[in-house]
Amino acid sequence: MRSLMFVPAHNNRLLESSLKRDADVLLLDIEDSVPEVDKQFARENIKLFAKEFGDSRIIFPRVNDRESGELLKDAYQLTITGVEGFVYPKATKGEDIYFFGKLLETIEYEKGFPIGTFKIIPLIETAGAVVNIQDICNACSRVIAVAFGCEDYVTDLQGKHDVDGNSIFIARSLIAMGARANGVIPIDTVHIKVHDLVDLEKNLILGRQLGFEGMLVLNPKELPLVNRYYSPSADEICWAEEMFALFEEARQEGKGVAVKDGKFIGPPMRKMAEKILRKRDIILNRMK
Repeated sequence: MRSLMFVPAHNNRLLESSLKRDADVLLLDIEDSVPEVDKQFARENIKLFAKEFGDSRIIFPRVNDRESGELLKDAYQLTITGVEGFVYPKATKGEDIYFFGKLLETIEYEKGFPIGTFKIIPLIETAGAVVNIQDICNACSRVIAVAFGCEDYVTDLQGKHDVDGNSIFIARSLIAMGARANGVIPIDTVHIKVHDLVDLEKNLILGRQLGFEGMLVLNPKELPLVNRYYSPSADEICWAEEMFALFEEARQEGKGVAVKDGKFIGPPMRKMAEKILRKRDIILNRMK
């Protein structure tokens, strides 16, 4: 989940174009980007899209929230083969995700899917959701990732965007920490200056430093940079392979920690090396 790209599901041109893009996950939207009159058309488009391309693409529709009057139609119609799960917007507490998880369980039972088939990615878009991040991560075993939505968050906070991103820095940090503390993948917010790739790169560097695993994407032109920064670099892979080998040498010498070739070797470094190499292997397998 390096790159998760939003695609308005009522827009046939953009749906077709998304197949030519190298996004890891397609977030087929039936919420904010789709007018009320087009929501059923968007659902029908997702059904056709999932049937034809669900074997080759990872598809997560973004449904409408539980207060919208649209959620039951979204969930019932789109719990289909080819859809991996759903992005749930405007979660404010764990109860929202628990409710949605139980709704999916009921539908799975009725349709004959194994319980737990459909996963959930909550969107963290309010001050309450940031404060309740651990509750949201633990609300349901279907939660595999959480994603930050900065625009709704700043609006809810009654804050103001600034050039350096200070207004969202604490929220980004808390979301990444809360997700990692609970074994959930943290996904960074969209980059709203979609044509400023220099600023995008700056935010990708910070996102990685904060512990994010991937990023929400609005514009396909952002994908090459996003995928590159959320993939292990050649230097990281070299370091991981060396660290793994040195740790094995130290272990064979009966040492849990050691200094070898001027490098401190210990369990945290081995664990980090394993994660880097595992991520490399996942990406290589996806490219085959």
